[in-house]
Amino acid sequence: MSAGESPLAGVRREIDAIDGEMVRLLAAREALVRRAGALKADEQAVRAPARVDEVIGKVRALAGEAGASPEVVERVYRAMIGAFIDLELAQHRDNRRP
Repeated sequence: MSAGESPLAGVRREIDAIDGEMVRLLAAREALVRRAGALKADEQAVRAPARVDEVIGKVRALAGEAGASPEVVERVYRAMIGAFIDLELAQHRDNRRP
C-alpha cells in the first residue's frame, strides 16, 4: 500500500495484478486447448466428460492444498471448461466447412 492509499485500494491493486497474471495464463491455456482441439476426431472427444471430471478432481485437490475453497475453484473451472469446450466445438465446425 502506498502513502495515502486506502487499504481497500491496496487490495484492489493487488487483485488487478493477479488478474493480469490470470489472463496471461488463460491465454496460454487457450493456445493449448486450440492445439488439443485440432487433434480431436469429433465433438464427443471435445466434450470428454471423463476428462472434465478428472480435471475437476485435480483442481479441487489443488485448491485444498493451496487453502482455497474447493467449491469456488470447481465453479470457476466448470465455467472456464465450458467456455473452452464451446471454443473447441466452434473450431471443429469451422474445420469441417468446405
